[in-house]
Amino acid sequence: MYPMSVTNWAGNVVFGARALHRPTTVSEVQELVARGGPLRVLGSGHSFNRMADTGGDLLTVADLPRLAEISADRASVRIDGGVRYGELAVLLEKEGLALHNLASLPHISVAGAVATATHGSGVRNGNLATAVSRIEFVDGTGEQVTLSRGDAGFEGAVVHLGALGVVTSLTLDVRPAFEVRQYVYDQLRRTEIDAHLDEILAGGYSVSLFTDWTSDDVNHVWLKRLETMSGDWFGARPADGPRHPVPGMPATNSTEQGGVPGPWHLRLPHFRMEFTPSAGQELQSEWHVARENGLEALHAVAEIRDRVAPVLQVSEIRTVAADELWLSPNYRRDTLAVHFTWIADTDAVLPVVDLVEAALAPLDPRPHWGKIFTTDPLALRSRYERFADFQALVRRYDPAGTFRNSWQEAILG
Repeated sequence: MYPMSVTNWAGNVVFGARALHRPTTVSEVQELVARGGPLRVLGSGHSFNRMADTGGDLLTVADLPRLAEISADRASVRIDGGVRYGELAVLLEKEGLALHNLASLPHISVAGAVATATHGSGVRNGNLATAVSRIEFVDGTGEQVTLSRGDAGFEGAVVHLGALGVVTSLTLDVRPAFEVRQYVYDQLRRTEIDAHLDEILAGGYSVSLFTDWTSDDVNHVWLKRLETMSGDWFGARPADGPRHPVPGMPATNSTEQGGVPGPWHLRLPHFRMEFTPSAGQELQSEWHVARENGLEALHAVAEIRDRVAPVLQVSEIRTVAADELWLSPNYRRDTLAVHFTWIADTDAVLPVVDLVEAALAPLDPRPHWGKIFTTDPLALRSRYERFADFQALVRRYDPAGTFRNSWQEAILG
């Protein structure tokens, strides 16, 4: 047990826990849970709200032994609950294997990303949680639970918001390793976006549009492709050098661009694993809308850009394929995700978050669980068809509320 003086990566959340526990075995995890709560699990700290906070104790599985068991058919890998994507990717690449996608940061923990349905981009790519075929966790009674794809409750347990227990192992789908080429284009006109948004977003294995909302145009398009390309892209010009997502920032930490082929794990993220992309001087929000409403969502944000731009570093527009995971923002709908990297000023940002939510409200947006949002809990629950089923799952696996905290009380009821 360690005394607490811990913040999240961004520094906007100071955890109120009494102590931090660092078990080194699953048995130790079970013993800690069996003592009772309140108890929450701390991942890599890349959430921007109080999801992981507690007035009780925190627990991290970062010290569990590293595990990377590749199945005999080379179609899956079983990992421990503490590994980060950057570490796992290197291990898989050495075996000639890959995950289907990665988020913009390789520094995040796999279990934390799965629990919050964190995602990359690509019209055919599901979020990172869709790769899970089995989840192993210690529930609120201290018992070890294993659920596999096809089991009752599995689709509710994968994106679990930390409410079901301590994830000690995940089994992920893998595929043969592949190469990706990253191309960046400058200044995509709004007229082209209005006329060709679907084609633009489908233009690569993974596509991101970056804008600071200071004009009608998109600053940069990042295309991560399996094939080569040349020339302009819907009127946007090839970048004359490497770019950082935030305008004016040096691109030292960005993954290699210019169409140079490279391994999947060195191209799909925006940032290199060996560098910290920033000191956390930012806040983040993101909302998912049905992809057919994507253009309407962009127009809605454009209408309030005079309020958005002054507190914004950059906004990223991505796509995520539909899935069957109960609390996934992509549950049964292909989505367009509008992300905002805000300045590190909570008082200035929160009123603008309210404005964005109001602008998007007619489109039934689903916020990213690990980022900043102010959606009314009743409205939020109504946007998930299986929300009541998830609440029942929580009662089953955490009957005494061992993992319950104030954030969960507000969201889950």
